[in-house]
Amino acid sequence: MITDFENFINYSLTIGDVLTNLGVAFICSLIISAFYRITYRGPGYSISYINSLVVLGMITSIVIMVIGNNLARAFGLVGAMSIIRFRTAVKDTMDIIYIFFSLAIGMAAGVGLHIIAFIGTLFIGTIIFILSKTNALSMAEDKFLLQFTYSGHEISEKAAYNSTLKKYCRRVNLLNIKSILNNGSEISYHVSLRNKKLNHEFINELGTVEGVKQINLYFDEEVF
Repeated sequence: MITDFENFINYSLTIGDVLTNLGVAFICSLIISAFYRITYRGPGYSISYINSLVVLGMITSIVIMVIGNNLARAFGLVGAMSIIRFRTAVKDTMDIIYIFFSLAIGMAAGVGLHIIAFIGTLFIGTIIFILSKTNALSMAEDKFLLQFTYSGHEISEKAAYNSTLKKYCRRVNLLNIKSILNNGSEISYHVSLRNKKLNHEFINELGTVEGVKQINLYFDEEVF
């Protein structure tokens, strides 16, 4: 008991320990960045963000080694970090997850828990990979954003296009109606198709309705 307390107070690191911790943080952060590239589902990932994940893990490791068992250093570091303001908006939830992922692994490497750092990196990375590729937890129905212009005067359940919507859509939610020139309106719906394989047939039939023009059907899982 007394020996453990003395080890807690007399916290020290050798140059070898520092280099080993940084090396583990670097390798694990590289693996994390590789998982991010594999699982990213946007139009194009940011190289600067990937580089930031690698550096973030190493910086966190250094911070943990600097703090050690010194509470004064910990509170001082919190005060110093509180003056930093980050103005870059993180749009994707998974980007935030990867930031915390890199932080946690950097902390494990900084305190010398190398096995936890490696196992945690591989295990959590594999889980994220499986979830992103299988969509095991996603909802069964596919939702779309439907936009079209309508020159008719009746915009309600009695509108001419409504029968077509009911035929091909399981759920229909009106989002927006915007007036445009020539006494027309631009209408936006969230729709859940009964069968997404019939989306072309749905658009073609909707286009035959009198007054309906400029039909657009979008699918973006991040919107819904």
